[in-house]
Amino acid sequence: MSEIQINGQRHRLEDCKTLERALEQAGFTGEAFAVAVNGEFVPRGQYAQIQLGDGDCLDVVAPVVGG
Repeated sequence: MSEIQINGQRHRLEDCKTLERALEQAGFTGEAFAVAVNGEFVPRGQYAQIQLGDGDCLDVVAPVVGG
């Protein structure tokens, strides 16, 4: 089990060795969001290759519609 931070909140997730798996377990599905790991933007095509470790910080941002 790993502990990571997503949008400022701690999450304990099982088997979240990759960014893709961590996002799935945290309930982020679809394509309407962008992700930064430890402050670095990650292109969507690399989610499955990015390895996570205890204490990593994810910022998940969704676009806001309206004005």
